[in-house]
Amino acid sequence: MKAAVLNQVGDDKLELRDDVTTTAPGPQEVRIRIKACGVCHSDLSAMDGTLPALAPGVIGHEGAGEIVEIGSAVTSLAVGDHVAITFVPPCGKCPQCVTGQSHLCLVHTLSAFTSPRFVVGGNPAFGYAGLGAFAEEMVVPADAAMKVDDDVPWEIAALLSCGILTGVGAVLNTAKVEPGSSVAVIGCGGVGIAVIQGARLAAAARIVAVDPVVEKHDVAKKFGATHATTPDGIADLNNQLNGGMGFDYVFDVVGLAATIRQAWDLTRRGGHTVVVGAGRADAMVSFSAQELFLHDKTLHGSFYGTANFRRDVPRMIALWREGRLDLEGMISKRIRLEDVNEGLQALRGGGSLIRQVILFD
Repeated sequence: MKAAVLNQVGDDKLELRDDVTTTAPGPQEVRIRIKACGVCHSDLSAMDGTLPALAPGVIGHEGAGEIVEIGSAVTSLAVGDHVAITFVPPCGKCPQCVTGQSHLCLVHTLSAFTSPRFVVGGNPAFGYAGLGAFAEEMVVPADAAMKVDDDVPWEIAALLSCGILTGVGAVLNTAKVEPGSSVAVIGCGGVGIAVIQGARLAAAARIVAVDPVVEKHDVAKKFGATHATTPDGIADLNNQLNGGMGFDYVFDVVGLAATIRQAWDLTRRGGHTVVVGAGRADAMVSFSAQELFLHDKTLHGSFYGTANFRRDVPRMIALWREGRLDLEGMISKRIRLEDVNEGLQALRGGGSLIRQVILFD
């Protein structure tokens, strides 16, 4: 089968190969024929070493597809089921799962991440984040797949696997934004737009999009931002809207030390700074002990939007069905697997792209 393979961390291109096979499904695993997969910035982060990845391996983690084979112990899924996937499959039994933090479950994640999921040219290869959705098929734990209704388009189901849960979830689950509040969002790519939609769903009164790419400003407003500015203009806008006191909630969707610090500085005393962007392990952010005490702000990490995969995917589908969550509009371009390197390069270049989706036959 065809797949896009990262031969070595640090490579800026994936190798398209047609001699790839999956490992055989274990008793509690399933084989999925991938139908659609989003091109996410986290895929770039895996390639350049910002996020941990093993090579050689198949990249891709925001996907949806059809079950074509199930392991002998799988009872929750059947051949022919349409599924969305997750890179943090909840086991339902560990301390994180039973205390309501299933997005932090590591039971399946560690074994899937560190075990070969593919064979490339006769040699073992890994799947990024335990998945590897830039391939025609993949094998994952059954808990990493959830059935969705057959009428949900493949590309819509794919977006639910990562970007939507991460962005909307950061607002509704992590920060629990209150109606009438003020929100600023730093970084308006795919996840940033999902954060903006989440703030609109939460009935925030003012939603400010902050991005250096001016072309993204009108896009952000289309999805619910009430104002948009470049980073150089946010201080003036803060003065205009908040008397310089800061926003109730500020979301950093970039993950750089500088943008996290900027988000903190833009947050009012007693407000909430939420870090959604994935930064490097060696990127350090400094705060003084005095400001932490005096400002009484809350600094939240938001991994995967603090999402409960099995609860939140149906919720997002319900919002989409009612026209309250615009998912179709987030798809900027549909491409083929053969175009993946061009898609990755376009993502590196910025511009007004929200999400590119790879469609498979």
